[in-house]
Amino acid sequence: MWLLQSVRIADIREHDGEEVTIKGWLYNKRSSGGIHFLIIRDGTGFMQAVAVRGEIPDDQFELCNNLTQESSILVTGRIRADKRAAGGFEMSATGVGLVQLAEEYPITLKEHGVDFLLDHRHLWIRNPRQHAALLVRDEVISAAEDWLRSNGFVKIDAPILTPAACEGTTTLFETDYFGEKAYLSQSGQLYNEAACMAFGKVYCYGPTFRAEKSKTRRHLIEFWMIEPEMAYATQEDNMVIQEEFLSYIVQRCLAKRRQELITLERDLSKLECIVPPFPRLSYDEAVELLHGEGKEFEWGDDFGAPDEATISMKYDKPVFVTGYPTKVKAFYMQPDPDRPEIVKCSDLLAPEGYGEIIGSSERIHDLDLLAARMREHNLPEEAYGWYLDLRRYGSVPHSGFGLGIERTVAWITGSEHVREMIPFPRLINRIYP
Repeated sequence: MWLLQSVRIADIREHDGEEVTIKGWLYNKRSSGGIHFLIIRDGTGFMQAVAVRGEIPDDQFELCNNLTQESSILVTGRIRADKRAAGGFEMSATGVGLVQLAEEYPITLKEHGVDFLLDHRHLWIRNPRQHAALLVRDEVISAAEDWLRSNGFVKIDAPILTPAACEGTTTLFETDYFGEKAYLSQSGQLYNEAACMAFGKVYCYGPTFRAEKSKTRRHLIEFWMIEPEMAYATQEDNMVIQEEFLSYIVQRCLAKRRQELITLERDLSKLECIVPPFPRLSYDEAVELLHGEGKEFEWGDDFGAPDEATISMKYDKPVFVTGYPTKVKAFYMQPDPDRPEIVKCSDLLAPEGYGEIIGSSERIHDLDLLAARMREHNLPEEAYGWYLDLRRYGSVPHSGFGLGIERTVAWITGSEHVREMIPFPRLINRIYP
């Protein structure tokens, strides 16, 4: 029986009427008289196999009686279309084989507290909702890289261990590097700037680390970013690229992960309208909007999560907020020549209150100005000598952005917390498992 063709549940519709084998695990089971209904998962999906007494060997039918949740099994049977079944197909089992009988599974089909589930994250990711969210995450990453590569971007891996800060010195993770101080990367951007001067358009993808003592639903200690950087690109060019990039990602998820989004009970109409152009709002206009909503906010401050939520709720698409005050943004951002108190930058806020998912700016390309900004921020010039060199040898206007994977996936899936958008979240109070 086990010599039959092994197929993935994701491909099951291609085998209607055929007898095949599925290699997987028992997610759930119910029995009625002489019938066992086995819900099987194999990593690509879930489906039901129906084992009827007399249609499989007696010893295998009895085996089904004893199967425990998450036991690893091989199930052979004939595939048939069934509109009532999840995914539209079901298996009539002809054989069931045991690989390993699981011990009593700690995560049952009842409700569990969040801490308990996070303690068992290594098992919780088998849950259909968690499984669906992580498949959407995979699609977001795949779509992003496909779009970038098809549009001429070269992948350049930025280092994780760095000698200096990118976003700010107060959120650095410090480590010993053979007697020298080193830090976990906050962003690959500075290295991307070097790479774009060699290749024109580049991107990096990897983990980033912020030692922020935050417990909000939008923050992780370790999160992942995709960061493109482009030579000879203005901030206006940058925003146009972001519109096209993000729209492609969303539409790709709708096309390839629709079932997963349905499993997550996502309102797909909220995503179907995500196409360029996106609305644009200056920082000044955003402040006026907040005042109009009765919010207390002082010009010159940075927006917090509640402020971003208030702004984004006014739109059914992501909205660019442009021209932030210089004092609340990073040292490398190009000042507006007409208003030096603001910089050429934007934050892209996802609708439905999800807030910032992309940060971007045009970078300073003048050596003297960059050196002056570094002094203002008390940054050690010796650690940034190589970065200053980029302004000495063929400097050009350039810009880039960083898309946060977990925040983007949370918005696309309609999820409440970023901790479920990464396989193993790192939070201020959690590093296990």
